[in-house]
Amino acid sequence: MRGEPEEVAERNSEGLLNIQGRNLRFHTLIGTGGIGTGSFFLLRGDHTLGREESRSGRFLDRRDYCKLHILCHYVKALLGERMSVVPIGRVGDDEAGTRLLDEMREVNLDLRFVDMLRGTTTLYSFCFLYPDGSGGNLTTEDSASGEVSADLVAEAEGEFRRAGGNGIAVALPEVPLEARAKLLELATHHGLFRVAAFSSGEMGRVRRDGLLERVDLLALNRDEACSLAEVNGDVLEHQAVAETAIDRLSRNHPQLMLSVTAGTAGSWSWDGRGLHYLPAIEVPVITTSGAGDAHLAGMIAAIALGLPPSTTHVLGVLLAAASVTSPHTIHKGISRRSLAALADRGALQDEALLRLLAQRSGEDGGGGEPVDKTDRKE
Repeated sequence: MRGEPEEVAERNSEGLLNIQGRNLRFHTLIGTGGIGTGSFFLLRGDHTLGREESRSGRFLDRRDYCKLHILCHYVKALLGERMSVVPIGRVGDDEAGTRLLDEMREVNLDLRFVDMLRGTTTLYSFCFLYPDGSGGNLTTEDSASGEVSADLVAEAEGEFRRAGGNGIAVALPEVPLEARAKLLELATHHGLFRVAAFSSGEMGRVRRDGLLERVDLLALNRDEACSLAEVNGDVLEHQAVAETAIDRLSRNHPQLMLSVTAGTAGSWSWDGRGLHYLPAIEVPVITTSGAGDAHLAGMIAAIALGLPPSTTHVLGVLLAAASVTSPHTIHKGISRRSLAALADRGALQDEALLRLLAQRSGEDGGGGEPVDKTDRKE
């Protein structure tokens, strides 16, 4: 049984957000981060798993992906062949690595800098869930993604040089911080727009190494915002966390644009002039995994189109809402129609974005609706 709407039609190379004759402000995305897969295991019983406890449960029919793959997929799906998407990463020489490379080729990602590393396994995450929806992750630390080095990133310097001021560089977790620092260094040297995300545990080093001086847009979830701004999230409401983090970071890094997501509590953006809040769109949630990556991908796509900051935030919210309605952490059935319906549902009346979503394939130059392939047989 297909898991997505039957009305979606064939995707073409134009992408979901195409306007006839409109040039992209940025035409190349170069990024590094985790490429991997995982599984979801639903535990029986809501009580916290004990240290020596044996607990029954069942695997869920969900496909998990890692950060770089999720973001690259969505940016390519939204912008199509006009946007060159160049991931830098590594997978293992195993079945998972082969499958992931095949899926990335399906959407025409440029894989010249994604190596299959012999003698290693592909990054793998085991997500355990309680019946109430909470849970945790166990992730391999000796995977191929852990072998992504600054030298590997340096091999792509020609791409940074060619992209120059028309490129976006993205540094994401799940690969060593040294590799991401090198990517931000090259992006700074060659004039790319720089986007980054860091895990909560990395924030101390991020501050010490001055990495934020090489970032234009920083994406944070609530916990990461607390860690970076050194505030106690246990005593602050969501709004206060966002306001405090943005206030502290903007004072020291006035060039920095910020995005702070807090799940169902909504999201905040700072464009250097003002703080903007948007509530999360109420949708039937199947899994929240990957929603933050989808939110960032939507923002990057809007930035590449040269859309205003308010629209950038709206597209992030729309894509995050769409992503949580799929059991998989990449929702391959997202369409222009479904995004427009979500905009209506969330009362997000952004004229620039609504014009994009109103474009149709054919004579007006819009991209077609995609075929859902999430439940294809392997």
